[in-house]
Amino acid sequence: MTPFTAELIGTMLLILLGNGVVANVVLKGTKGNNSGWIVITTAWALAVFVGVQVAGPVSGAHLNPAVTIGLAAAGKFSWDLVPSYITAQMTGALLGAFLVWLFNKDHFAITEDEGAKLACFSTTPAIRNTFSNLISETIGTFVLVFVIFHFSDPSISLHHDPTAKVGLGSIGALPVTFLVWVIGLSLGGTTGYAINPARDLGPRMMHALLPVKGSSDWGYAWIPVAGPILGAVLAAFLYQVLN
Repeated sequence: MTPFTAELIGTMLLILLGNGVVANVVLKGTKGNNSGWIVITTAWALAVFVGVQVAGPVSGAHLNPAVTIGLAAAGKFSWDLVPSYITAQMTGALLGAFLVWLFNKDHFAITEDEGAKLACFSTTPAIRNTFSNLISETIGTFVLVFVIFHFSDPSISLHHDPTAKVGLGSIGALPVTFLVWVIGLSLGGTTGYAINPARDLGPRMMHALLPVKGSSDWGYAWIPVAGPILGAVLAAFLYQVLN
C-alpha cells in the first residue's frame, strides 16, 4: 500500500458505497427504493468512514481533490504531491462508479427515469441557478475543509504519563464521518452536496462512457468542481489568517 493506492482504493470505496446508496434509493425495484434522504446522507457519511479507515494510515485519506488543494494552500501538504493524489482520487472515483453500475445493472435496465440514473453517478441541483448552485458547493466545502483543519490527532493522553499516547484506531475516522453527515443533512438539499470534484466528475465521466441512457449534464459539471475548490481555498485562507 502506497499513498497513491491508498487514495485510489479509499476513493473507490467511498464512491461504491456513496453512490451505491443513491442507486438503492432511486432505482426501480431495489429493496431500498424510496427510502429517502436520511438513508442517503447516513450511508454517504459511513462511506466516508470506510474510505478514511482504509486510506488514513497511509495517505491521510484526503479522498477529495478539494481537501488536497486546501491542505496544500494552508501549508499542511506538499504541492509536489497534489497531482499524484488527484490522479489517484479521480481513478478511484471512476472505478467506484463503474462498480455501482455493475452491481445495479439489472435495476438500471428497468429504470426509465434518466435523471434518477444520472443521480447514481453525479449531482444535480434541485433548482438550477448557476450562482446559487456555486455558492452552495462553495459553502459546503468551506465547512468541510475548515473543520478538518481543526480536527485533533486521534489519540488520548494517559493521566499518569502525559507524554504517552493511546491511539483511537478506527474511532479516529468518526469526526469526518459526522462532519460529512451534518453537511448532507443541513446543506445538501440544494445541490446534492458534491463537496468533492472527484466524487462528481469521475462518476459523471463514467456515466458518459457506460451504456446508460440520458444526458450527463455537462453544462452543470463545472460547478461541483469549481465550487469545492473555491471553498477549500477560502477555508485555507481563513485558517491561516486566524492562526
